[in-house]
Amino acid sequence: MSTTQQGTHSLAFRVMRLCKPSFHVEPPFRLDPADLFVGEDFFDDPLAASNLPQLLSSHISEATDSSDLTYANRFLLHQPSDSMGFSGLLVLPQSFGAIYLGETFCSYISINNSSNFEVRDVVIKAEIQTERQRILLLDTSKSPVESIRAGGRYDFIVEHDVKELGAHTLVCTALYNDGDGERKYLPQFFKFAVANPLSVRTKVRTVKEATYLEACIENHTKSNLYMDQVEFEPAPHWSAIILKADDLHPVDNSSIGSGGGIRNYLYQLKLSSPGSEQVKVEGTNILGKLQITWRTNLGEPGRLQTQQILGTPISCKEIELQILEIPSLINLDRPFSVHLNLTNHTDRELGPFEVRLSQNVAHEEKIVMINGLQTMALPQVEAFGSTDFHLSLIATKLGVQRISGITVSDTSEKKTFDPLPDVEIFVD
Repeated sequence: MSTTQQGTHSLAFRVMRLCKPSFHVEPPFRLDPADLFVGEDFFDDPLAASNLPQLLSSHISEATDSSDLTYANRFLLHQPSDSMGFSGLLVLPQSFGAIYLGETFCSYISINNSSNFEVRDVVIKAEIQTERQRILLLDTSKSPVESIRAGGRYDFIVEHDVKELGAHTLVCTALYNDGDGERKYLPQFFKFAVANPLSVRTKVRTVKEATYLEACIENHTKSNLYMDQVEFEPAPHWSAIILKADDLHPVDNSSIGSGGGIRNYLYQLKLSSPGSEQVKVEGTNILGKLQITWRTNLGEPGRLQTQQILGTPISCKEIELQILEIPSLINLDRPFSVHLNLTNHTDRELGPFEVRLSQNVAHEEKIVMINGLQTMALPQVEAFGSTDFHLSLIATKLGVQRISGITVSDTSEKKTFDPLPDVEIFVD
């Protein structure tokens, strides 16, 4: 951590980062229980093994290679118990280390008096400065440190939940009375950078009424991350469930390996019934956001929240026409009734309406036609309301045919809406 200081002062700040030690694992050196009873030079002479008690001799014959009882073969695994050896050692950090978004930055700060006289009434402040904000971590203005003796120090600990990327500055200031009674002001600045521990890539696919969200999480740190929780928080009017692998082929999603390890998560989203129509009208495509929590090797927690994830824009249809029911048996030249529904997706009353069969090409032969009046009148439909009606049709040709060109028009606004998609029927 870099620091800058101005002028000559009796006091000076020292900043140390508080973090847990790391594991340092060496290739295991096997420890033979016989080492507890005999000297290490004993195994240099294979013939000396015959002088051991029968209990130890049987152990050696089972646990080690009888052709070589020296230490040279102890890196070779012969028995399941051979994998037991010295465990990894805990190593104290030798540098400031990397600070990642979502972690808790914990710092041990010491203000030292290097002069030969006592300083009094010390007001200490510590704050974090970023590009966006200043966060006060400590302020002793209301209860100043009474004195710091010559050669003495005053220590304190500050913590900060890191929520921004980029450059950070820890600003430590002291206002104090020097030995000669002069009031002095000491500012010191300690700079560090915050990196992103994870990258989250998302893909959104819509299949009929369901939307699928795939989240790919990649580890950018130098240690394994153990996922406590990867939860999707849906936006209002959405519901979400996570889709997991088959129990017969389970996948371990509990950890992400260091330096580019990846885990994938899949969610199924659906519009919930209350307010769904209003969501369609507003045309919003906000799906929700991911909440990710993890721990490092020694249990240090981390937490990230993604920005709002956007899905496929929802089409904003004012009027929607759909077929509810078609007879399963349709006879040639015999009238049949089709049950339809007209829905108003706006927040105002629309209509009255006219329903008819349009003809895109003048010379095109119409196989399925309206039976009776060519135009059906429908009353007004209230905001977010709907109306059901039946349309009498007749088919003039056998086989697989299409009902096409059913169109709705608003007679008051002189507006024609998109026709109903073609529907296939079988005429017997």
